[in-house]
Amino acid sequence: MDRTSFLQHLAAYSPFDAAETEMRERMHRFVSEHEACFDRSLEVGHITASCWIVNALPAGERQRGQALLTWHKRLNRWLQMGGHLEGGDQSLLEAALREAREESGLQSVRPLAAAIFDLDVHLIPERKGELAHFHYDVRFLLDADPGEPVVVSAESKDVAWVPLSGIAALNTDASMRRMVAKTSRLR
Repeated sequence: MDRTSFLQHLAAYSPFDAAETEMRERMHRFVSEHEACFDRSLEVGHITASCWIVNALPAGERQRGQALLTWHKRLNRWLQMGGHLEGGDQSLLEAALREAREESGLQSVRPLAAAIFDLDVHLIPERKGELAHFHYDVRFLLDADPGEPVVVSAESKDVAWVPLSGIAALNTDASMRRMVAKTSRLR
């Protein structure tokens, strides 16, 4: 991963609201200050790649109405899929696609754009053998066929297509509400 290129993508990204603007600036400072920002071994935090997977539009439909969520085993909550970068990942988008396939079993998943969809910075709690640290999460918009069977990976307790209108009942985080709002504006 190239820090200079990533910093340019961050600078060009247009945040949705003031909270996301703050996260973009925080992420920019973090990447500028830490040469190993993409490396999971950086104990204070690291860049992660996630995917917001929405339903592919059937012919004649104009509005996406579902997102694929995973019940994360360790964090014990419904989230979008994603995770750490691995040595073979050539880009953040490639890492997000890999995570989507690994965590859902979907093969039809595809990016709707190569551009960043959302940014979030969140604290990962301490656990045995790992200090509390931050994930500087870069999210991409993907779609997939909701008729394709999904699998529950070892990292999850469940995987489900959830109507956008029902996501707030499962996870009230501002970042989830923001991604739902962004999805509602898609055409």
